Parts: sequence; structure tokens; C-alpha cells
Amino acid sequence: MRRAIITVVGHDAVGIIARVCTYLADHKINILDISQTIVNGYFNMMMITDVSGAEDSFVELSQGLEKLGEEIGVAIKIWREEIFDSMHRI
Repeated sequence: MRRAIITVVGHDAVGIIARVCTYLADHKINILDISQTIVNGYFNMMMITDVSGAEDSFVELSQGLEKLGEEIGVAIKIWREEIFDSMHRI
């Protein structure tokens, strides 16, 4: 299993979760865990995913998620789990 962390941040709007989850399903990415919250109108979601079934490269997935984020007005980032862990280790 190759895991990746996906974050989604921006102003809350109808359909954010649906659009992101549809993109992931279409690209054969399985959601292992998900957390989302809305604070003062700001949407924040973090997902742990399994990208081992994805047919696209990691770069293609990153570019596709970034483009989707622009379409729906949020910032979407994807990190390989080991990179994310290294960035947040103190």
C-alpha cells in the first residue's frame, strides 16, 4: 500500500466533499480515513488515502487535484505519507 495525505482548505461551499471524493474514486484512490471541519466559514479537510491503485503518476494526480481545487475555489494538496511525516516531525 502506498499512502498519501490530501488536504483541502478554503471557503466553505456546497459540494466540496462530493467533488473531491468523486475525483478520487475516478482515479482509483481509496480513502482510508477522513476528517473535516468548518470554522467561521472556512472549510478544512484532511484525508489519508491509498494511492497504490491509481493509474496516473503522483505528479499527474497532484496536478489534477490542484486543477480541481481551482475549479471549486479551494486549495488541494497531496503529499506522499513519508514526506508529510518528515515535514511535521520536530
